[in-house]
Amino acid sequence: MSHIEYLGGDRSIAVTEEHTFGTDALLLADFAEARPRERVCDLGTGCGILPLLLHRTAPAPTVDAVEISPEAAALARKNVETNRLQHAITVYEQDWRALTLPAAAYDRVLCNPPYFAEGSGKASPLPHRALARQEQGNTLNDVTAAAARLLKNGGHFVLCHRPERLVDLLTVLRDHKLEPKRLQFVHARAELPPFLLLCDAVLQAKPSLRVLPPLILEHSESKG
Repeated sequence: MSHIEYLGGDRSIAVTEEHTFGTDALLLADFAEARPRERVCDLGTGCGILPLLLHRTAPAPTVDAVEISPEAAALARKNVETNRLQHAITVYEQDWRALTLPAAAYDRVLCNPPYFAEGSGKASPLPHRALARQEQGNTLNDVTAAAARLLKNGGHFVLCHRPERLVDLLTVLRDHKLEPKRLQFVHARAELPPFLLLCDAVLQAKPSLRVLPPLILEHSESKG
């Protein structure tokens, strides 16, 4: 059974227990810095949250959204239609290891990938949630290879991940000629270690990484 979440303005999204979204999607949409008239691809769109967030205001980019799950792809299409965005967002039911989308055609590729390597992390009892949380055949290397193929030279691959996989992420990005350019850590509170990282890598760019100030979601009230 689905229910409606409101995204601001006149945008809303239907979500289910298995196909929903979290704070990481909201943060990634803002960090992505997608621009009007860009062509964007969202790999693993789920319920379609990232394309809808990019279209909270106009003008907005054109988005091709890719989802491997038939149920999630159908839900994403429903959300696109409900928000009357068929002219700007197209949902493709595909595996990112076998994409038919054109190569070197996108200005920006976004992804909120599975965070845990296969066999690690706490497994979800819900099959589709487990697929979204853990690499099950679709690895970090696979999605990075797909992004590198889709991007124009100078295009941006923007994703979020877990801080404990930072070394894995930076290694695989450089393996595919994607140079990390912006990195930001997200903390629930200042005194806690980061629970998320946001990364922007550019295809065929020169090395020069800018680490942004940490993003603190909850600030403690001052005492006195």
